[in-house]
Amino acid sequence: MPAETAIGLKCRLCGKTYPKEALNFCTEDFGPLEVTYDYDAVAKTLDRDTIASRPRSMWRYHELLPVDGEPAVGRQVGGTPLVRADRLARALGVSELYIKNDAVNFPTLSFKDRVVAVALSKAVELGFQTVGCASTGNLANSVAANAAAAGLEAYVLIPDGLEQGKVLGAMIYGAKVIAIDGNYDHVNRLCSQIAFRFGWGFVNVNLRPFYAEGSKSMGFEIAEDLGWRTPDHVVAPMAGGSLIGKIHKAFKEFELLGLLETPVTTRMHGAQATGCNPISATVRSGSGKVRPVRNPQTIAKSLAIGDPADGYFASKLIVETGGWSEDVEDEAILDAMELLAETEGIWAETAGGVTLAVAQKLIEQGRIGRDESIVLCITGNGLKTQEPLLERMRRPVVIQPNLEEFEGLLETMSSSPSRASLAGSVA
Repeated sequence: MPAETAIGLKCRLCGKTYPKEALNFCTEDFGPLEVTYDYDAVAKTLDRDTIASRPRSMWRYHELLPVDGEPAVGRQVGGTPLVRADRLARALGVSELYIKNDAVNFPTLSFKDRVVAVALSKAVELGFQTVGCASTGNLANSVAANAAAAGLEAYVLIPDGLEQGKVLGAMIYGAKVIAIDGNYDHVNRLCSQIAFRFGWGFVNVNLRPFYAEGSKSMGFEIAEDLGWRTPDHVVAPMAGGSLIGKIHKAFKEFELLGLLETPVTTRMHGAQATGCNPISATVRSGSGKVRPVRNPQTIAKSLAIGDPADGYFASKLIVETGGWSEDVEDEAILDAMELLAETEGIWAETAGGVTLAVAQKLIEQGRIGRDESIVLCITGNGLKTQEPLLERMRRPVVIQPNLEEFEGLLETMSSSPSRASLAGSVA
């Protein structure tokens, strides 16, 4: 059984400490709580050889995750590929580019499987029988699937109007799926009320400190797969703003434990859609104060969180690491989705289009050097967000089953340029 290296919770604002319980805010100043660890105890058992000897999943780093015993669910989560994206690199005019592809995560094809595996395992440890979440789609899928695997009752609340792939991807597992006439922020407020009224374990409400730690496993895997080093740049999508901070926390924990070849100098870059850009607007304005977007309007629905819980900390981290944040219009998102698919054979959801399109923008601005190492975080699968592409994609050409008709089409089809060959800057 894993050693209990997670020792408690701590307020990120005032530093007050709490035991490991289902609580996500400080009772003194309402600041968010974060898991703390006994790093001396971690160092006694965690080294490169030990990590390499373990199964290829997120649990190979279990000393740095807040589950005290064996995970109750999600033992196969993580271990997704870090793809050396040379064809995409040539299209963008850069030399060293990688895709961290969580679009193939188990079991629901998004990075949310990482956070849910931790949150629901902790929920079982804390004695919850009923769990739930507020979600823009991917989290709904993962909570529903993993709750089913753990034998937990699940309530999943979503904004009405999500992509059908994500709605079906929650309902198929038997969860109680409830659509709310409003945006994510309305859903999240209601979930907070439900969690405390009924005493249920909502993964991104009262279980949030544990849930958020699961994202670190993406950072651990990036550093290990790069040969125990961190890249010059990471570009990650931002919804609530937690992922970008946890990836960086993972890098710093590896550095603290002496697992890295070189110090962490990674610049963190955040990607948002123009129709919901509270964090990127904060970074660009230099104000340090996140102004909520009251009515998000973007095809990147998984990122449409107008009042991000970790917005302040995400914007602060970006500035402190020398990174930057940008946002892009819907048309650029779709262009980037096609470019990634045509160059690397990776079909990302709209959030992946946001990440790549913002990376293009940062490269053209000179904020990301063309000869520096870059990792793009792809967090969800395109199969879940087909609607934005349906009108954009050409229908297959229909011909009779004979060679003459095929030859008649061949020259026309061969002369059509791909998006990869037309890749350029994003305005």
